[in-house]
Amino acid sequence: MEDGCSIARRWEDLDTDVLVKIFQSFNIFELTSGIAHVCSAWRMACCDPQLWKTLDLSMLKSNFIIILLDPYVYVDSRSDKTLTRLLKISLSLSKGNITTLIFHFNLYVSDDQLTYTAERCPRLRRLVLPAWNRIKKTGICKAIGTWKDLESLTMPKIANPLYLMEEISKNCKNFNKLKIMGPFDVLFASTLAAYLPKLKVLSLRCSVVYKDALIIILDGLQHLEVLNISHCLLIEVLPSPASKRVVREIDESIRRRASQLREFLTCMKDSCIMCQRTKNDEGLMRWYKYEEGLWKADEVSSLAL
Repeated sequence: MEDGCSIARRWEDLDTDVLVKIFQSFNIFELTSGIAHVCSAWRMACCDPQLWKTLDLSMLKSNFIIILLDPYVYVDSRSDKTLTRLLKISLSLSKGNITTLIFHFNLYVSDDQLTYTAERCPRLRRLVLPAWNRIKKTGICKAIGTWKDLESLTMPKIANPLYLMEEISKNCKNFNKLKIMGPFDVLFASTLAAYLPKLKVLSLRCSVVYKDALIIILDGLQHLEVLNISHCLLIEVLPSPASKRVVREIDESIRRRASQLREFLTCMKDSCIMCQRTKNDEGLMRWYKYEEGLWKADEVSSLAL
């Protein structure tokens, strides 16, 4: 080789495996910013299944205000346009290979956005749902009907869990993990026992949990292996004229029932910061007040993000 002579390789001449490795370090905003349009080689790398096992939108929140009329939230149009653009590009590049879909807790997704997503990632196995206000019964049922392989769901509070659990029971035969980020009462517990009797993992952390509801799932979910009630506000309903009281420690009747579990995760310490926060928020955690991303945590590793 002559002195001063060098051979320079162009970016588009890099092996696809090398490009994919580089693109794996990009976040969703970078990956959908237009690099797929640089050249055919980059487009091919951007569509590699390794990049699209997980569609993580947990860094994307809506700009919104609460209103008095249905759907009780007004979302800034720019938030909607950003989400729609990200979904369209991501779902086009992923070519149906997404198996995990994560929405931010405070992302207000519409029915159209949810069903559009469901139709383009039919292999989904794990779903982390966002706020409910704009997702209606028809939208979530249509989406769940598409996700036949769904195994794990993280969901915020829901007023009527019956239709959702029934839809999962009908369509998702391998479903076995559930995390509920909201109040857990007797109705919810009875619904789980009736429609998801094969549930193996359940997390209720940082929520209001009624003692009677806890007894229902411990008696009714015969396949349950892991139960997490860490940092929960445990409530016992008392006979009239008293109403209810906060339970300060797990009694023997609960521990006896929970002895059948592989893991029973609890934390009810006055010194625990998360327990203090649950108490201060009266069991309905206002995650926006705390460290960004704190809502992703869970003592159950398979449910943590």
